[in-house]
This record gives sequence, structure tokens and C-alpha cells, in this order.
Amino acid sequence: MVLAQTGAEIRATLRNGEQFLLTLIIPVLLLVGFSAAPLVNVGGGSRVDFITPGVLALAVMSTAFTGQAIATGFERRYGVLKRLGATPLSRTGLMLAKTLAVIAVEVVQVALISCVAIALGWRPAGSAPAALVLILLGTAAFSGMGLLMAGTLRAEATLAGANLVYLILLGCGGVVFPLSVFPDSVEPALRLLPITALTGGLRSALGDGGGLPLSPALVLVVWAALSLGLASRTFRWE
Repeated sequence: MVLAQTGAEIRATLRNGEQFLLTLIIPVLLLVGFSAAPLVNVGGGSRVDFITPGVLALAVMSTAFTGQAIATGFERRYGVLKRLGATPLSRTGLMLAKTLAVIAVEVVQVALISCVAIALGWRPAGSAPAALVLILLGTAAFSGMGLLMAGTLRAEATLAGANLVYLILLGCGGVVFPLSVFPDSVEPALRLLPITALTGGLRSALGDGGGLPLSPALVLVVWAALSLGLASRTFRWE
């Protein structure tokens, strides 16, 4: 049942061409723009080396959180989820199917963004397996947040809330601006955000040549456990 629903979710995503293109185009435009223009002071390092992990994290957030929250919210409004609720598919099964569909889209995003970044001069020197673990943890955390929002709020509120959270996390999560531009008093709190943990973790895993960064991974595990746990308990089919 989960695999069948995963296939249905992927087909629905591909049919929604505008949303699919936005999840691909916006991160690529940010990558090219901020890598080519001196808009960000990244110290002595390469701009593309700094921007690429942040854009990868942004792509995960845009698909797993923003896109999924909005799509699921309107599925709930139009009665799609109500019909699914009449089947043997459980809430947990639905969440798992949606998360697997998100991962399928992310494979395309990561491949495209990586190719563009390499063309711009990005040369990752770290651990690809560690980066993969972080992306999977980030996907779980953002999927839980998106499903929690879509399963409890009205579709219009989900649309507004998901876009607002997206913009806030884009600006405050270290995606295109280093955390050093923020006051020292708020930096520890910003490091606890899931987008900050994913961005910082990917920069460490892909840029410093180290293994899995434990602190960002732990932050993502906590967000995933809390958001998915709450979503599984509070998700409403209608």
C-alpha cells in the first residue's frame, strides 16, 4: 500500500509541472546568482563552495516542507485525503509514502544542482555518504513539519504559513548568508533550526573532508522525531 501510494504521489508531483519546475529553478537561480555576483562575503573561501551546500539544503526544504505542505493541505481541502482515509492506508503509511515521493524528487534536484555547481567551479572534497545521511535526516524533519502543518491547519493558512516559514528560514538559516552576520546573542538559537543544521552539516561534510558532523545530525534527528511524531498523532484526513 505504501509503495502504491508513493507511485501515486510521484505521478501527482510530475503532473503539477509549475510546482516541480519551481523546486528546480529557484535553487538553481540562487546558486548561479550568488556564486557569480559578489553579494556575499564568505571570507577567503570560494563563493560557490559556500553557496552550494546551502542551496542543496534549500532544495530539500522547498520540496519536503513547502511543496509538500501546500499540496497536502489542498488535498485535504478537496477531499482527496478523506477518500484515502476510507482505505486501509494508515496515517503513518501516508506520511511514509509522501516522504518517499519527496526523496524521488530530491534525487533529481541534487543531481541538477550538483552538475550546475561543478560547472561553476565547485569541487566537493568531503564525504558523500555523510552528506546523503544528512539529506535523508533533513527530509524526514522537513516532511514532518510540512505534514504537521497541512494536517492541522486550513489549506489557505497552510499556504501562507508554509511560504512565510520558507522565507524566514531562507533568510536566517545560513543558506546564502553566513551566521556571522547575525548578532552573537541569537546565533546559538539559529543553529538549532533544521535548515541551519542541514546547511552547516552539508558544508562540513562536503567541504572539510570530515565524516558525519554529529551536532547537526543530532539537531535534525530531534526535529524529525518531534515533527513526525506530532504529525502522526494530530493529522486529520478532513
